[in-house]
Amino acid sequence: MEKTKTEDPLIEDRILETARELFFRNGIKSVTMDDIATYQGISKKTIYQYYKDKNALINSFTRNQTKCQHEDMCLIRKEADNAIQELLESMKYVGQFFSKINPGMFYDLRKYHPSAWNIFKKFKEDELIGFIEENMRKGVKQGLYRDKLNIKILSRLRLEQIELALDPKKFPPDQFSIVEVQLTMMEHFLQGVVTLKGHRLLNKYNNIIEEE
Repeated sequence: MEKTKTEDPLIEDRILETARELFFRNGIKSVTMDDIATYQGISKKTIYQYYKDKNALINSFTRNQTKCQHEDMCLIRKEADNAIQELLESMKYVGQFFSKINPGMFYDLRKYHPSAWNIFKKFKEDELIGFIEENMRKGVKQGLYRDKLNIKILSRLRLEQIELALDPKKFPPDQFSIVEVQLTMMEHFLQGVVTLKGHRLLNKYNNIIEEE
């Protein structure tokens, strides 16, 4: 949508941040443009200066979230000493991220906002899978992951695990914690690819985390 002279990028950012806070807390379906306007203390007409409808706002929200996640993952990769530490830090990040989110948010995104869901899917297929493949190659090179792993297959398996954990039909939110499901799947995946050297290092890191 083209900007007009009256539009202010700071207001646009505040609208997006308010939407993010409400979507995280309440899910997407139950949050209306009126809710966002009231919470932000502006008129609904002002929101429509920046976003023509709720779908446009949700698309922008999704693009912003995937951009932030990309930057966070790059930082984790840069600061990690090895492939296992990188995955463990990713597990911690995933736990913190999903602990802030209403379990129904991803369900709402998938069911009611296909264009935004496609943005998220593209991020997974273009970005996440690349991070997973690079981590696995690094782990093999460092002697922490088993040699002769089929990285292409396993990286896609890991990607499907991430999406499976977001499916409320498979893991109903009233029975399963989305954080616990995501972390359990990632830990199970990691246990299946490490060498003896990697297993020892993994135990060392886990002991440090438990002591903390």
